Amino acid sequence: MTKNHSGKVALITGGNRGIGLETARQLAGLGFTVLIGVRDLAKGEAAARKLGGTVVAIALDVAAPEAAAGAAEEVQRRFGRLDVLVSNAAIHYDPSARALRPDWTTIREAFETNVFGAWRVAVAFAPLLSASGHGRLVNVSSEGGSLASMGAGAPAYSTSKATLNALTRILAAELLGSGVLVNSICPGWVATDMGGPGGRPVAQGAAGIVWAATLPDDGPTGGFFRDGKRLPW
Repeated sequence: MTKNHSGKVALITGGNRGIGLETARQLAGLGFTVLIGVRDLAKGEAAARKLGGTVVAIALDVAAPEAAAGAAEEVQRRFGRLDVLVSNAAIHYDPSARALRPDWTTIREAFETNVFGAWRVAVAFAPLLSASGHGRLVNVSSEGGSLASMGAGAPAYSTSKATLNALTRILAAELLGSGVLVNSICPGWVATDMGGPGGRPVAQGAAGIVWAATLPDDGPTGGFFRDGKRLPW
């Protein structure tokens, strides 16, 4: 039987489309009040209306330096808690690019969202996650960030995801003992706007994120997983 999580609150960055939106759908189906953090509030509200359960759009552009702190204050004021944070917002999958012909603008933008954005969000919401006593922080990563299998191509995306994985390890260690479990999740190659056609169903990729968001208190922390199975760093 699936556990009901009514009364709990989850926030998903980049939650108005693709895998973020599907993760919101699945968590709402488990009883969570789901907040989708979006750059465009009108688009976010339109997306929220299409989902079942309790889904609310909040303004959160992770690339804006002060946005995460402002969003944390809003969540505290309106909802009083946060139990799950899914850092899903990501940009610039660049498979045809090469590190020896760098597009520095693309690389900086990728790090601003994929690393610094996730970092700022983690810092802003860590107190609420810790106060939950059972907080879950899920960094949506990619096997493209695995040093074990990394090769040529996608330099902005791969290096930013590898750095996000390093951040996962550090945050997990710093939050050890607080009840907050921190993990990186690779959803796999998913058929989204970023992944393109031909990938696995979005629902299948999102299920691995939901798994990490609903781990039991004795679940793993500081790990890298796809479909609940460990991946090499």
